[in-house]
Amino acid sequence: MNGDCVDARREGSTNSGTDGASGLQPMQVDAKPQSHAFRYSLNYPKIGHCIIINNKNFDRTTGMNQRNGTDVDAGNVMNVFKKLGYVVKVYNDQTVMQIKQVLTAVAHDDHSRCASLVCVMPSHGDDGVFFGTDGAVELKALTSLFRGDRCQSLVGKPKLFFIQACRGTELDPGVEADAGSSSDGSVRIPVEADFLYAYSTVPGYYSWRNTMTGSWFIQSLCDMMAKYGKELELMQIMTRVNHKVALDFVSTSNMPDFDSKKQIPCIVSMLTKEMYFSA
Repeated sequence: MNGDCVDARREGSTNSGTDGASGLQPMQVDAKPQSHAFRYSLNYPKIGHCIIINNKNFDRTTGMNQRNGTDVDAGNVMNVFKKLGYVVKVYNDQTVMQIKQVLTAVAHDDHSRCASLVCVMPSHGDDGVFFGTDGAVELKALTSLFRGDRCQSLVGKPKLFFIQACRGTELDPGVEADAGSSSDGSVRIPVEADFLYAYSTVPGYYSWRNTMTGSWFIQSLCDMMAKYGKELELMQIMTRVNHKVALDFVSTSNMPDFDSKKQIPCIVSMLTKEMYFSA
């Protein structure tokens, strides 16, 4: 059946004073800033790998519907990121164990000749979890494989995750609005730094997918990447993705409770520099 549907299940204390033993003054947390370039380097032989986990068909025991339209998403993502120079690999209908195996292998690869990593994950989901074909896994268990202390060859490089999945069962009815107008020395960085998580929707909400044309988020992401990927910085592109999803889409459903609903993506950035896809 054609139309819009959702990617969801079907029916110790610190001492702030002086050190009593040594008499040392407390540590100053407002450190003197160092001079760094505010743009990720693309000065590598490759821009990087793009991994697509594309789940369409689910075990009957999960109660999950088939995700018709997701192959359109995967194809569009593959084309767009290939044109940006990425080496793209698509993994279809992966179980939880297979997803873990794929991403663990990628995290263990040598990325020293790559400038970045992209991972696109269309599937069913819920708050904080992502579905393999046979069940759920915490998203953090997957993304944490690429932390700085676990994937050394991607330290200091952007790790971009685009997640097309529901994050709950709330529906957004929309609201009417008026029309208007680095240094050479070694440094320590947080292990959670240089990640970007681009979610198709905000926490708690359904994420919409058209069974013929693909998900609203991936459609918009691919459209904006194709138009501006070699021109604008990533956060500028993602703002345009948000704009397109928010304004260009509204659900059409023969179930009144699911008709005329809206959606807004959610961009969570731990990036420490600007990300451009071309020098």
